[in-house]
Amino acid sequence: MGGGPKQFGIDAERVPAVLQTFVGSPLEFWGFHIFSGSQNLRAESLIESQAKSAQLAVELARVASAPVRLLNLGGGFGIPYFPGEKPLDLEPIATALRALVPSLRRALPQAKLVIELGRYLVGESGVYICRVVDRKVSRGHVFLVTDGGLHHHLSASGNFGQVLRKNYPVLIANRIGAAQREIASVVGPLCTPLDLLADRMELAVAQVGDLVAVFQSGAYGASASPQNFLSHPPVGEILM
Repeated sequence: MGGGPKQFGIDAERVPAVLQTFVGSPLEFWGFHIFSGSQNLRAESLIESQAKSAQLAVELARVASAPVRLLNLGGGFGIPYFPGEKPLDLEPIATALRALVPSLRRALPQAKLVIELGRYLVGESGVYICRVVDRKVSRGHVFLVTDGGLHHHLSASGNFGQVLRKNYPVLIANRIGAAQREIASVVGPLCTPLDLLADRMELAVAQVGDLVAVFQSGAYGASASPQNFLSHPPVGEILM
């Protein structure tokens, strides 16, 4: 999302000229929001990004029309979704930030420092549940058709930024620990092959009425999904 030509934000070299447009205008300059990427599990990358963002903000503050009152260093803190991924190690990030903050306080004494932790805070807290409404076998391939799908959870379907589709953690919620297993795909009711929540996963053998649980669903769920697509009922959200 950052670096090179992008549809997001303002190119760093153009910011000084943009800041000059505040002079004599009714606009009030408050500060900078610098964002480089999302879903990062490498502490060293986040440390580098925050350091470079802080350096850029200090340089741009010299040509700003008013003192910087807000500096948002962005987010990017990821959570493990797929096999082989490890949780983000926060300790080196915290150590680097503790070292970075004093110099920022000296350079930008009025600035409130912000980092974004949305996905990191809520991503692992949410579970998406849908119900099996049909069990279909097509040429030896088992499909568990559910009343949910990409219109409720676009990111789990792989259509929200994945280059190569991978399965979120999925299981048959009311058959945890069941000995009888099979390879099956969990799909939704929409008329598109993109409506796929699990592709050829080993799951407990499921029947109509069983519940499918998709974990790591606390971020980029309902709000990031086309809930009006094909006029199917919207997803319910329950906060516990």
